[in-house]
Amino acid sequence: MIKGYDVSVFQDANFPTAGISFAFIKGTEGRSYVNPKQKEQAAHARAAGLVVGFYHFLHPGHIKEQAAHFVEGSASIEHDMLVVDWETNPDGTAASCAEKDSFIAEVRRLRGSHHKVGLYCNRDFWRHRDTTGNAGDFLWIAEYGVTAGKPNIHSKWVFHQYTDRPLDTNVSVYTSKAELVAFAGGINGVKN
Repeated sequence: MIKGYDVSVFQDANFPTAGISFAFIKGTEGRSYVNPKQKEQAAHARAAGLVVGFYHFLHPGHIKEQAAHFVEGSASIEHDMLVVDWETNPDGTAASCAEKDSFIAEVRRLRGSHHKVGLYCNRDFWRHRDTTGNAGDFLWIAEYGVTAGKPNIHSKWVFHQYTDRPLDTNVSVYTSKAELVAFAGGINGVKN
């Protein structure tokens, strides 16, 4: 399995890249927030040859507006993976499963032909709040306290976030960066 990090405004733009193959970067949240560090974080990841993805922290309501905000506000380029981050918001609310599905569909409509579109959620959301099994092109599951690459789900997953130390750390089912590049369809805007 290959490793990767996901970063947000809380991490330095020059996060460590040694020994990792991919990076997910928070692009946007809701209808207005844009990560002010994302361009520098993406440039740093690309310079290190990493496969790059961006994620949007989903809020309830205004799904088409959020999807448009994500595809316009993230620093993604062709073949970057795009992800909806479906979890509980700081105010205790969460988008519904139908809203999650609508967001995936709208991002696919807006950018799906040049990007894999996936879902990030924790095990509880996947097993108890999801009613459709729709993860778009791939599932990125978060479950801590288990062995890396061994989340307690039966569904097919592509990424597993298993710890937040020293950063949010993930593994992929792919055994090489080349396999992940093939899955994404290319790297750094260059078709595979």
